[in-house]
Amino acid sequence: MKSCDWCNKQFDPAVSYQIYCSIGCREEATKEKIAERHKFLKIKNRRSKKRKCSGGCNGTLSSYNDDTLCATCSVNIKEVNLKLKEIKRLINEAESE
Repeated sequence: MKSCDWCNKQFDPAVSYQIYCSIGCREEATKEKIAERHKFLKIKNRRSKKRKCSGGCNGTLSSYNDDTLCATCSVNIKEVNLKLKEIKRLINEAESE
């Protein structure tokens, strides 16, 4: 008995070098490996390029950042202010009780 490298299910291998219990597990593992390779190559290609934030601040983006905006520009100030007002209102209500 062997343990599947993808789902950890116990199975009887048909050949000594079999590592997945089924075709489905093998396909899922292969898809994940391809996606990881693609992600690595995408990051590697970005390392040689200077990327700027498209939000207007002209900040430099990390090669690991998939977004076109930096962390500062991706925050919606209006939404933050609305949430802060809501929190203050809840605190005031709790204090008045």
